[in-house]
Amino acid sequence: MAKRPTMDDVAREAEVSQATVSMVLNDAQAGRVSDETAQRVRDAAARLGYRTNMHAKVLREGKAQIIGLIGDEVATSPFAGAMILGAQQQAWKRGYVLLTVDTAGSANLEGAAIEMLQSYRVAGVLYAAMYHRILEVPRSLRTVRTVCLNAQDADGRVPSVFPDEERGGREATEHLLAAGHRRIGIINIQAGDESLPAATGRLVGYRAALEAAGLPVDPDLIRHGHGTYEDGLNQLPGLMELDDPPTAIFCANDRTALGAYHALAARGLSVPGDVSIVGFDDQTILEQMFSPRLTTFQLPLAQLGRLAVDTLLDGTKGSDRLPVTCSLVPRQSVSPAKVLL
Repeated sequence: MAKRPTMDDVAREAEVSQATVSMVLNDAQAGRVSDETAQRVRDAAARLGYRTNMHAKVLREGKAQIIGLIGDEVATSPFAGAMILGAQQQAWKRGYVLLTVDTAGSANLEGAAIEMLQSYRVAGVLYAAMYHRILEVPRSLRTVRTVCLNAQDADGRVPSVFPDEERGGREATEHLLAAGHRRIGIINIQAGDESLPAATGRLVGYRAALEAAGLPVDPDLIRHGHGTYEDGLNQLPGLMELDDPPTAIFCANDRTALGAYHALAARGLSVPGDVSIVGFDDQTILEQMFSPRLTTFQLPLAQLGRLAVDTLLDGTKGSDRLPVTCSLVPRQSVSPAKVLL
């Protein structure tokens, strides 16, 4: 079995002292080692296949180059992959490894996971939700640097990185207003007692856009659901049977939008010829089911993961509430409003 190269081997290869190698490979060379020498050390380490003794590094520095991610539905949520990938890529870029634990909603498993991560002396923990909500961070995480990911800390004790739902709802409505629509309905994703930040924020944004445009907020145009395909099917008829029906509808998620598409088709109406529709979430698994393709807003999942890692390692500048903008994905489901002669 080949002997693992040591710092002394790297020092001989680079023709520098062992102390210089230690400073460079532990990122402590600033102001003490020239850039040229530091690069020569890194090149020598790469040629020899040198790897830092992580166990010794943990004993020396008191923490590992590991970031923990604890989530409730990591393995099953359709939104988890991009968010975790963003966090993983940013952690790797910063010289850390991401260790992910799916608790499946079990408090006992969550407690065990936190204890395990603490025993590994992780640099910090991303406490993640697989859908945006307000949650209580476990007391056991108070001894570990923690950031809420895709969630908001109810106590405001730790930084929170989450989608800007209100801005998304406002911009979705503004997109329809810009196409000339003035009767714009909404089918929301909670049943009238909005407590989920996504439902609350998207509805607040919808109202704000109408008010800014000088239009009344007509309660008849506001319908509530549970974020399901059936909500689009069931809520669309009531909107279209109004004396003055909407010419456009903001569906607060893509599943609801798909139901609305099919309900319109059942009435002999088309998208966007008769009714324009904007969705929300940009769920890849649903994209191919829409004809024409759905204009929607993309949740910034990968960006949330990257920002959470940077926030964990660097802290925040200013507010510990960090909303991230959702991006418009324009496709074919919105057309100019018909001009009545």
